[in-house]
Amino acid sequence: MQSYFWVKTFHLVFVVAWMAAVFYLPRILVNIAEAAGEPAVVARLQLMGKRLYGFGHSMFGIAFLLGLVLWLGYKVLPDFPTMVAPGAAGWLHAKLGLVVLLLVYFIFTGRWLKGTIKGKSLPSSRALRWFNELPLVLFIAIVYLVLAKPF
Repeated sequence: MQSYFWVKTFHLVFVVAWMAAVFYLPRILVNIAEAAGEPAVVARLQLMGKRLYGFGHSMFGIAFLLGLVLWLGYKVLPDFPTMVAPGAAGWLHAKLGLVVLLLVYFIFTGRWLKGTIKGKSLPSSRALRWFNELPLVLFIAIVYLVLAKPF
């Protein structure tokens, strides 16, 4: 049982690290859009964004592997509880669907970043600011599903 709590602890830590990247990468895009006339500033922001994007992918990968252990670890680890009762996994499927949407969002912002490095333009900073709010809505829904397990 103790191993379950350690795996869950580290899963949450890596999820938080990934979410930091998910929240901050679009903000870097806003700053790039607003600094269009300053090549040195744009270059620095692009470098920061590129490093953050790589960091975010690493954090997601580790969180994903630990999530698999939490989900299926009871099948291979002795005394490892399952977090999903048979027949009551609807919340988990909904959560995983929202996590996939967050991953798509993260990859999409990374493509925008890579596009700026190649000289492509971004949407307006106002549109990017609205776009920046989407992951918060998804994250709130994910946290609710995990805590309440409504179905």
